[in-house]
Amino acid sequence: MNTELLLIRHGETEWNKLGKFQGCSDIALSENGIMQAEKLSKHLNGNFDYIYVSPLKRARKTAEIIAKNTDKTPVVVDNLREINFGEWEGLTLSEIKSNFKEEYIKWETDDKEGPICGGDLSLKRACIRAKDAMLSIVKKHPHKKTIIVAHGGIIKAGLTGLFDWKLTMYHKILLSNTSICRLIFDDDLNPIILTINDTSHLNNQ
Repeated sequence: MNTELLLIRHGETEWNKLGKFQGCSDIALSENGIMQAEKLSKHLNGNFDYIYVSPLKRARKTAEIIAKNTDKTPVVVDNLREINFGEWEGLTLSEIKSNFKEEYIKWETDDKEGPICGGDLSLKRACIRAKDAMLSIVKKHPHKKTIIVAHGGIIKAGLTGLFDWKLTMYHKILLSNTSICRLIFDDDLNPIILTINDTSHLNNQ
């Protein structure tokens, strides 16, 4: 019997709408983000055994909505927090490319470290942090269905680490707000991706 893990990105925030890098800036859900989380909660319908969450409030609020009307309580794990982008936080992609041109190009193209301006220092460090946090949770709950509510960046970093992809693969994944990535693990913790960026619940009325 496999162990199932759902990696869920939080609902939309105002910064998401503006295209700003959020990182560890603690931005709340927008009204639309709350509505997205409500639709996700209805879709999941309490069909999970455990739920873990980033300490940032946009993720915590999403997890609380998912877990409402169930007997599950979201457990905060600090290492599920979003990648700390340092000086890039609060800037749009175009602003980052304009103000940090060389640094951005190196982050996007370097497949060994993926250096970041401050914060987590490198994409590689974030991948290790995310992978270790995810595997630790999977090990705790063999043959169960567990949810992790976190952030687009750290989920992509976790996938990159779990599957030992080149760091540049991080930049080739799109994860929308409240999207679900569904993985299964065998008893040796070998992962398989079943779905990625599933937002079908947002089409349901």
